[in-house]
Amino acid sequence: MNTHILSSNLDNATPADAGDVRPHAVVIGAGFGGLAAAIRLGARGYRVTVAERLEQAGGRASVFKQDGYTFDAGPTIITAPFVLEELWTICGKQMADHVPLTAMDPFYTIRFDDGSEFHCNGDADFMRAEIARFEPKDVPGYEKFFKESKANYGVGFDLMDKPFHRLMDMAAYLPQMAGLRADRSVYGHVAKHISNPNLRIALSFHPLFVGGNPLRVTSIYSLIAYLEREYGVHYVWGGTGALVQGMVDLIEEQGCTVRTHAPVDQLMLDGERAVGVVLESGEEIPADVVVSNADSAWMYDHLLKDRKPKRWTRKKLKKLNYSMSLFVWYFGTDKKFEDVQHHTILMGPRYHELLTDIFDRKILADDFSLYLHRPTATDPSLAPEGCDAFYVLSPVPHLEGDVDWTTMEETYRKRIEKRLEETIMPGLGDHIATSKTMTPLDFRDRLNAPLGAAFGPEPTFTQSGWFRPHNVSEEIENLFLVGATTHPGAGLPGVVTSAKVLDRVIPHADDVVRARTGANASV
Repeated sequence: MNTHILSSNLDNATPADAGDVRPHAVVIGAGFGGLAAAIRLGARGYRVTVAERLEQAGGRASVFKQDGYTFDAGPTIITAPFVLEELWTICGKQMADHVPLTAMDPFYTIRFDDGSEFHCNGDADFMRAEIARFEPKDVPGYEKFFKESKANYGVGFDLMDKPFHRLMDMAAYLPQMAGLRADRSVYGHVAKHISNPNLRIALSFHPLFVGGNPLRVTSIYSLIAYLEREYGVHYVWGGTGALVQGMVDLIEEQGCTVRTHAPVDQLMLDGERAVGVVLESGEEIPADVVVSNADSAWMYDHLLKDRKPKRWTRKKLKKLNYSMSLFVWYFGTDKKFEDVQHHTILMGPRYHELLTDIFDRKILADDFSLYLHRPTATDPSLAPEGCDAFYVLSPVPHLEGDVDWTTMEETYRKRIEKRLEETIMPGLGDHIATSKTMTPLDFRDRLNAPLGAAFGPEPTFTQSGWFRPHNVSEEIENLFLVGATTHPGAGLPGVVTSAKVLDRVIPHADDVVRARTGANASV
C-alpha cells in the first residue's frame, strides 16, 4: 500500500509584497496555536509569515490520504466552538460560511469491560437517566458534581486567556482555586459525589484528552462536563483537516503567508532580543515580532544555538513530568460497521492500575483502553462507497519507558485489532483494506516532541499557569510562545486560546509603526 501525504498548495507560497509596510511577525510552526496566532496578528495589523517545517499545515492535526481513504492524524473532537468562531469574527467573517460544524448526539459512547455502555449528550434529563440506569442513588451526587463543574468552568475558562508570566498573576486566582478544592484530583472530585465504579470512570477520564492523569490532575479539569453540555461536541465536515485549511485561508486572505517545507534552524538575535529567524536553508527572515508554536522544550534546546537559557536549561527541561504518548492505528475497511458510532471509548479491565502503568511505571501493559473514531458514521466522503475509515488510539508511556517500538509496533497493532474484534467489530481482520500506524517515535521524530510525549508537560498544578513555559519568553525579549506546551495547555480550546493571550502582551501594529516614526507609542 502506498501512503500519500496530502500536499498543501502552500509549498510554492511566496512572501508578501515587498512594498507592504505593515510590521512583520514570524510564527514558527503551523499547528493550531501557530495558525490562530497568525490570524490574530493579521487582524491587529501585522504582516505575518508562518514557517512550517513539514509538508503541510496542521501540526498534530495533519491529514493523509491512503488507498482512497482520508484520515485526520490527530484531533477529532471539537468542543468550545466559540474559541474558533472568534477567529473568523475578528476577520469580519462567519466560520459557518467557511467551515461548517456538525453537532454530535450522542457526544460519545463509553463501553466498559463488562459490556455495559454509557452514552453522553447535552440533554440534562437524558444524562440523569443514564446515571440512574447505573446507580439511582448517584443522581443527587451527579447534580452536585455538575454544579461544581460549572463553577470550575467559570474559573478555569476565565484564566485561559490571561498571561501568567508574573507569579502575582497566578496568585490572584489561588483563593478561588482553593475554594473549589483545586488540590483534589479530577477522579477524587468525582469520587466525592459518585459511588458507582463505572460512573466514576465515565465522569473522570476527560483529562486524558489533554495529556493528564485523572488520578492527579487538578479537579479544575472537571469543567469539561459543563463545557460539553453547554456548548456541545462537534465534528468538522470534511474532517479536522478542513478546519486547518479554513484557518490557512483566513491567513492568506489577510495578505499573509504560510510557508511549508520551511524548517527554522535558529532565532535571529540582536543581543537579548529576537529579530527574526534563520531557516535551515540559510534564508534569514527579519521580524518585528517572533512567535513560536514549536514545542517549548525543543525550541529552547535547539533554536538558541550557542546561547544558554537561564531558566529553561536542558537540565530543568529534562526534569519536567511529560504527558503520556499515543499509539494510533489508522485503518480503512471494505465494508461498513454500522453498529459502531462516530466516537466510542472502550475501557479496559483496569483503570487505576493502567493509568499508573502508563504515567508512573512507564510500562506497556497487556491491557489497554481505547478511543475509536469512525468519522464515516457522519461523513461518508472520507472513504470509498460502502467502506469505513477509522482510527483507534491507545494511551501508552512516553519514551522514558523501555519499549522498542521498532519491533513492538505490529505486535501491538495486532493486539488492538484482536480487542476490537472481541468487542464491537467482529470479523474486522477479514475486512481491513488499508492500514497505517503512528507510535511515540513519530511524535518525537516528526513533531519534535521530547520523549515522544503527545501533549507536552503533563498539566499538573505545579506545571500549569506560571509554572509552565510562559507565553512571554523568560529567556529572550520579543519572543512569544503559543501551543500545547505553554499556558493554558493542550487540547484544541487550549492551544487556540494561547494565541488570544498574545492580544494582551504584543503591541498593536499601529503602535509599532508609531514607535518607528518616533511618535509616542502606547506599547
